[in-house]
Amino acid sequence: MATSSRIQAVERATGRSWADWLDLLTRVGAPDLTHHEIATAVLLDLDGTIENPAWWAQSVTVAYEQHIGRRIPGQRPDGTFQTSVSRSTTLGMEPLMSAWTGYAAANEAVRALVAADPRVSGTQNRITWRATGNDGESVVVISEPKKNGSASLVVQHLGSPTPERNDEVRDRWRAIVADFADGL
Repeated sequence: MATSSRIQAVERATGRSWADWLDLLTRVGAPDLTHHEIATAVLLDLDGTIENPAWWAQSVTVAYEQHIGRRIPGQRPDGTFQTSVSRSTTLGMEPLMSAWTGYAAANEAVRALVAADPRVSGTQNRITWRATGNDGESVVVISEPKKNGSASLVVQHLGSPTPERNDEVRDRWRAIVADFADGL
């Protein structure tokens, strides 16, 4: 059984002990369910007082899958890995994405991690820069508003085939995001 770093956060957010979650998941037959089926069972069991119940249902499910050894930290249900790096800024959501788009177009380290031109789309809640990565991987960069009017930049690298590759791209994105933030 793997220990998930998510357990304490799950307990705090849901108001339930990990033992209570394990009891529920045993009762619903979670070891024989898919990721989606487990998450659905958890979501149906969460009460309406929890903020972002779908997100916490996913967190409980991932922690459980790590607990039973079905996946390791960073691993997705399809067996690939994902990582993310984030940085808070003083910029608003639109200026942050504009700065990122210009930076990414000119930065050799970013261009080395993506295989195709990015697509940018957005809503009032977030702006997303998406690019196909090398070897079937993908990169998503999100500009999300914070309550104080500033925004955070979140870089997600998805589809790494191994934990080692995942660690490698996490380190590369950390350096890229640090360089980007230093230039703001």
